[in-house]
Amino acid sequence: MTVIRLIARPMLASMFVVGGIDAARNPSGKVPKAEKVTQQVPDLVARFAPGLPVPSDPETLVRINGGVQVLAGLSLATGRFPRLSALVLAASLVPTTYAGHPFWEEKDKAARAGQKVQFFKNISMLGGLLLAGVDTQGKPGLAWRARHGAHDVRREAKALAKQARAEARVAKAHLG
Repeated sequence: MTVIRLIARPMLASMFVVGGIDAARNPSGKVPKAEKVTQQVPDLVARFAPGLPVPSDPETLVRINGGVQVLAGLSLATGRFPRLSALVLAASLVPTTYAGHPFWEEKDKAARAGQKVQFFKNISMLGGLLLAGVDTQGKPGLAWRARHGAHDVRREAKALAKQARAEARVAKAHLG
């Protein structure tokens, strides 16, 4: 791991660990804003994962989201499954940002400006998480490996076919 990754991952993860702990310990302050998103969670889960038990209580969902952010944040910070944890954090950040910083709903100019800053700060963090989610640490990614693996298979098949033709000519010469 490079020094940059060693430093950047904990920096990126820090807000999620701190914010997640706060959400898990003190969800009541976040519930009123979160309700516009948490109301939709049971229906979404029922559509994509029928039978999966999902709490409908907004406070519980805020705590679960906080716990997910803490676990994924620690995972990213320590370099354990960094790509997966970055993508999990990105997925949790989208509804958090939408519910927590709806600057377009603010009537007061100062409040709107503050929410706008927080909204775009989260969008910036989302960009960093997406980059971390695709960071292969200098190693070939799956798409590269698949393309080169297919190329290697074609090359090997051609070599085997050429070898088989040569052996067939030798066998034909010995027989006839």
